[in-house]
Amino acid sequence: MYKDLDPATLASHEPSEAAPRGAALDAYWMPFTANRQFKKEPRLLAKASGMHYWTPEGREILDACAGLWCVNAGHARPRIVKAISDQAAEMDFAPPFNVGHPKQFELAQRLVALTPKGLDKVFYTNSGSEAVESALKMAIAYHRMRGEGTRTRLIGRERGYHGVNFGGISVGGIGPNRKSFGPLLAGVDHMRHTHDLARNAFTRGIPAHGAELADDLERLVALHDASTIAAVIVEPVAGSTGVLLPPKGYLERLRSICDKHGILLIFDEVITGFGRLGSPFAATHFNVTPDLMTVAKGITNGCVPMGAVFATSQIHDTFMTGPEHAIEFLHGYTYSGHPLACAASLGTLDTYAEEGLLTRAAKMEPVLADGLHTLRELPNVIDLRNIGLVGAIELSPRPGDPGKRGFEAMLAAWERGLLIRTTGDTIALSPPLIVESSHIEQMIGTLGEVLKTLH
Repeated sequence: MYKDLDPATLASHEPSEAAPRGAALDAYWMPFTANRQFKKEPRLLAKASGMHYWTPEGREILDACAGLWCVNAGHARPRIVKAISDQAAEMDFAPPFNVGHPKQFELAQRLVALTPKGLDKVFYTNSGSEAVESALKMAIAYHRMRGEGTRTRLIGRERGYHGVNFGGISVGGIGPNRKSFGPLLAGVDHMRHTHDLARNAFTRGIPAHGAELADDLERLVALHDASTIAAVIVEPVAGSTGVLLPPKGYLERLRSICDKHGILLIFDEVITGFGRLGSPFAATHFNVTPDLMTVAKGITNGCVPMGAVFATSQIHDTFMTGPEHAIEFLHGYTYSGHPLACAASLGTLDTYAEEGLLTRAAKMEPVLADGLHTLRELPNVIDLRNIGLVGAIELSPRPGDPGKRGFEAMLAAWERGLLIRTTGDTIALSPPLIVESSHIEQMIGTLGEVLKTLH
């Protein structure tokens, strides 16, 4: 097992420059950030190794969210660092259109060896958002190629998150992410979400109630007619909305309804892919295979931006018609299959394999669950949810100020040396897959202290 660098060594190293303050922060418009608050009280990270970050001042921060669901193998892993460095020295860039480089093809073979049977084609992107856009375009174009051009409608789910491009926010179902950007894509509808506090609060693992919510797709079929629907996209585990787990039998039921009506099923596995649940993918974990599957984040351990869409041969081969010199799918990105990203991913897969990280979450799940559920009686806790190495603490919203309690929890954890992710009033935990019991104990202990301070 990988050993962290000596914290004392890192902590004693003086940063080359002082942490920026005041006007030095003004030029950068930060994403998904309360910019004004941040620039009054900046939270800066300067170094990382293993399970930890360090601030410019040398303060140690335990990473309880794998950066942003990305750093599954922990920080500064030697194989990945070397792979990126070697590739940069050998070849920095290769055009992705009508030209390829060996690592693109090597990586594709390595990836499809991990996916559920049938998902054996890989299309490279640079992020989860781009992967979702690509999958949606594939779905609509696929039906057109097979003579069902009326199938253009896309179905998402309430509280779903599928990135930030127009397709992603259209099928996404988080209101604040949508409301500022106009009418979005036409021909999009949404199923009900699966969150049910009344029946499923404080469940360990998969909730028992709610499989019937998949039948909401039948309602939309009756409303729009199946002949107009191209695809349904869901996160097997919804992350950005606050870690919502699929009820027992829900995904299987969704798969069956899609098959019945000729609708493609897309799994957004940007957060669940590469070992988060204790299996290589959620599709593997739940034994439900989609027609298209999007990934990102853990594909390179967060080291170089990369995403991908996995497709069935049936979908891929449907496009392989017409003259051989003609482009079959008019879509892609300048940086699709970038050499540095491919090298980083290969180094990441090597690290996952050598340390058994794609299944390690199954071993650590009981440890996280045991710790998480000790917080049940603390003030303002209204639900606890867990699966694999994912945990959620849902707090009651403060009257008239939703999200404020969660934000204060994040700030209080930071001051105590713990990096957590909050979405609204839910605290989400998704530590690197190298996490040990001692780290989980520290996370839970710190969060217990934090929760006692919130009013």
